[in-house]
Amino acid sequence: MLKTLLSVLAFCLLASRLVAQQVPGPAPVPAPAAPAPDPLRTDWANLARYAPANQQLPAPAAGKPRVVLMGNSITDGWPRADPPFFADPRYELVGRGIGGQTSPQMLLRFWQDVLDLHPAAVAIMAGINDIAENTGPYQPQATLNNLMAMAELAHAHGVRVILCSVMPAAEFPWRPGLGPGPKVVALNDQIKAYARQHRFVYLDYHAALVDDHLGMKAGLASDGVHPTLAGYRVMEPLLQQAVAEALKHKQ
Repeated sequence: MLKTLLSVLAFCLLASRLVAQQVPGPAPVPAPAAPAPDPLRTDWANLARYAPANQQLPAPAAGKPRVVLMGNSITDGWPRADPPFFADPRYELVGRGIGGQTSPQMLLRFWQDVLDLHPAAVAIMAGINDIAENTGPYQPQATLNNLMAMAELAHAHGVRVILCSVMPAAEFPWRPGLGPGPKVVALNDQIKAYARQHRFVYLDYHAALVDDHLGMKAGLASDGVHPTLAGYRVMEPLLQQAVAEALKHKQ
């Protein structure tokens, strides 16, 4: 009897091995791909964006003052929209705008993207994406503090300061319902008062672009926020006047 049981057990083991050899098992499940790194975690201020360009930028040419434009997508898109404007023979315009950025992100990259370039002047445009809550709830005083910090860093390093008004916007296409128009006006009032107090140049784009609903005038913006070429053409002489004023006055 024992021999019979052992024989049956041996047969079952042999059969199971033969079946295992003939019938393939399930395909191995590949390991899940590692998620792509989140740039807002690895480089929140996007310091990498202009790092190569900054390294390649030569020292300012004698007799041709360098003016850095610090800003967001409006500044970022300007050189592509109107390249001839950035070939002004009187001074060197250097764009350092990054789309979607808020004032704290700009403050973090201000040293690298402005001070290290040794400009004669800087035009700072920030605040619209703060109001749009791109990186968190809008806190007007925090935004103003960031603008003041950038202005005072520039001033401490002998860089002439141009503080730009926040551009008009009646609505944000990517974040509707925030009612930005009055918030923009209130922030601009604070920026203007601060600029006057410290004798910085205040560049009022808002007054030239705003309509009766606190948005952009018809034809001057593609989506109510970002200027068309016609919008930039309204801004350009205003920037030229502000640069001329900043460069002729000691701060």
